Amino acid sequence: MTTTATPAATPSSITLRRPDDWHLHLRDGAALAAVLPHTARQFARAIVMPNLKPPVTTTALAADYRERILAALPAGMSFEPLMTLYLTDNTTPDEIRRAKASGFVHAVKLYPAGATTNSDAGVTDLVRCDATLEAMQEVGMPLCVHGEVADPSVDVFDREAVFIDRHFIPLRQRFPGLKVIFEHITTRDAAQYVAEADDLVAATITPQHLLYNRNAIFTGGVRPHWYCLPILKRETHRQALVAAATSGNRKFFLGTDSAPHARGAKEAACGCAGCYSALHAVELYATAFEQAGALDKLEPFASEFGADFYGLPRNEGSLTLVREPFEVPASVAYDRDQLVPLAAGTVLNWHVV
Repeated sequence: MTTTATPAATPSSITLRRPDDWHLHLRDGAALAAVLPHTARQFARAIVMPNLKPPVTTTALAADYRERILAALPAGMSFEPLMTLYLTDNTTPDEIRRAKASGFVHAVKLYPAGATTNSDAGVTDLVRCDATLEAMQEVGMPLCVHGEVADPSVDVFDREAVFIDRHFIPLRQRFPGLKVIFEHITTRDAAQYVAEADDLVAATITPQHLLYNRNAIFTGGVRPHWYCLPILKRETHRQALVAAATSGNRKFFLGTDSAPHARGAKEAACGCAGCYSALHAVELYATAFEQAGALDKLEPFASEFGADFYGLPRNEGSLTLVREPFEVPASVAYDRDQLVPLAAGTVLNWHVV
C-alpha cells in the first residue's frame, strides 16, 4: 500500500492492490444488472453466493449463473465471478468432484436450513453431508459456513456462539483436513475461535459488523437497513472484530456479505435481512480501519489474505481512495424499485477514484 501525506501527516490518498470480495450476493436478472457494476468498480473478483431461487446446487447451474453474470458486466469493466455451490442434504461426492474439475467453482456454501435469506433448501443435519464433506476434504474444496444455529429456542444474539459448540467443533474433529471459512463473523467468540484454530480455518468480516453495534438498528426508531443476519451484536463484540481485522492475522479477510433487497422488501411488516454495501464497500472498510488507527493493515486484509487462503494469485491492478467527503446516496435504482445502501445519507471521509 502506498499513501500520500499532507504536512499534518494525515494520509490524503491510499493506493491498494485491487481487492477481492470473498462473500457477495449478486442476485439475478434485472437485480444483478443493477448491482454488479458497483462491485466491479472496486473488486477484481468475488465469491458469489448461490442462494438464488432455485438455489445453485450443481456445477451446471453454476456455469449458467456465471455466464449470466459475465453477460451483465458493463463494457470496459473487468471482474471475475468465483462461483459456489449450495450444499444440501442431497449433494453428492461426484458433484463435488465435477465442481473442482470445472476450474470456476471455488467453494461450497453451508446454510443451515432456515438460518437466513433463501436458506430453506439448506442442510437439516450436517452429519448427513459427511460423504460429501469427505470428498471436499480430498479434493481441496473449501466450505463456506453461515455459522448460526436455526434452533428457534436459541436467542438470535447467541446463535453464532452456539453454532461453534454444536457444529463447528464437531465438524473440524470429523474433517481436520477440510478448509473452512467462517463467514461474516459477528462475535468475540468467533474471532477467538478462528484465531486459535489451525491454518485451515479462516473468517470473513463485513463492514457493518466493523462499524456498528446493535444500537444502530434502533437509533431513533427501527432502522431496517441496518438489519442483517447474523444480526449486529454488542459493542464488545464489534471491538473484538475490529481487533481481529486490524491485527495483521492472515486468517481474517474482507467479505462484504452485501445483500441487495428492494426498499419495499426492507421497509415492511416482516422486512428482509441484509445490508447493501457493494456501492461503497472499500470506503466503509477504510473508515473502520482509520478509526482503529490501522490504515496500514487495510491492504493485506482487503487484497492479500483472502487470495492466499483460497490458493489464488493476488491481483495485479490497483485501486486508489482519496480523503475527501463522500455522502452516501439516499438510494440507488434497483430493478423497478430503489435500493437503500448501508449508512445512506451519512458522510464518509474516503472515496474511491
